[in-house]
Amino acid sequence: MTLDRAAIDRTVDELSERLIDLSRRIHEHPELSYEERRASGWITEFVESVMQAPVERGTGGMETAFRARAGAKSGPRIAVLAEYDALPEIGHACGHNLIAGAAVGAFLALARQAPALSGSIELVGTPAEEGGGGKIRLLAAGVFEGVDAAMMFHPFDRDVIAHPALSTMRVQAAFHGAPAHAAFAPWDGRSALAACLDTFRLIDGQRVHFRDGVRVYGIVTNGGQAPNIIVEDAACEFTLRAPTTTGLTPVVETVERCMRAAALASNVEVKIRREIGYHEMLNNMTLVRRFSAALSALGRSPRETDPTVGAASTDMGDVSLALPAIHPWLAICDEGETLCHERAFAACAKSPRGFETMLVAAKAMAHTAADLLEDPGLVEQARAEHRAARARSLHG
Repeated sequence: MTLDRAAIDRTVDELSERLIDLSRRIHEHPELSYEERRASGWITEFVESVMQAPVERGTGGMETAFRARAGAKSGPRIAVLAEYDALPEIGHACGHNLIAGAAVGAFLALARQAPALSGSIELVGTPAEEGGGGKIRLLAAGVFEGVDAAMMFHPFDRDVIAHPALSTMRVQAAFHGAPAHAAFAPWDGRSALAACLDTFRLIDGQRVHFRDGVRVYGIVTNGGQAPNIIVEDAACEFTLRAPTTTGLTPVVETVERCMRAAALASNVEVKIRREIGYHEMLNNMTLVRRFSAALSALGRSPRETDPTVGAASTDMGDVSLALPAIHPWLAICDEGETLCHERAFAACAKSPRGFETMLVAAKAMAHTAADLLEDPGLVEQARAEHRAARARSLHG
């Protein structure tokens, strides 16, 4: 049965004020990763009030995750993902309040036509994108098993629908030396802080050898307790990014080699710990083209990507490694005006233009999901592309 695209748009329009109110409330009450109790509560209550049906809470064993479903028990399963966590101190400077509103709008627009769906539409609430990896935990819990495609949108300063996202990892080093009085007998000490700072200098010396697209930056997390003591314990942490997980491996090895060399030079011990981050984004071009067509029909003129702007990382990359997925970026401000994780971007995430983009994204995602639900051949085409892209990714 053919789904009514005009009815999809009308549903989003009818719900627009409530969707904007939901997004604004999430923006005004930012919550950190895995602490999004109010946001997840507001979203689930809103969805239940419209659907008149319960929403699953605590999905995947996470308190602030949830899932709602509508449609048939057989046929394709399409998931629209909501994010709603914020950043420390600067709140929703990544616009996750808009991501949540768009996902809810897309889901409800299709749920309104549930009897006509030849498959199912799912709204999945995914906590802790800002470093917590909620989607990775949902994957491990089997929440995406049987899902044929997943999608979300992200606010940006331009419309780019297949922009890359980098593979990422954190590497931490804890140095342990020997304390001594810095004036009486500094020769009796072994400075953990010297090794810590030398690590930064050694890494800087290696940057010329990194491949294009690699990013390495870090902070000192423990620099000692007093300036008149040779520092016994010091620590640092680095975030490493590369275009692919395969390309990230030599970067990790270089950084760890610098840490060990710095420890050797200062005759101190070092313990190195890796914290696995996110995989690169495998944009499924079959889905991208459908989203692009829907977006164009709604009056936007998206580019596929833009090499003049950098890339970040997202746990949607891990989802894209498991199943066909898209993560388009849509403008909520003028190009070059501000970018994610800046205070000005947080202001844009509660602006009329931000809310307008949120509603457009809701419609475009609903149209894209409708295409998949109506055309099993399109789903299979997306699967075939995903299998090939995954094989290339895993084998470099």
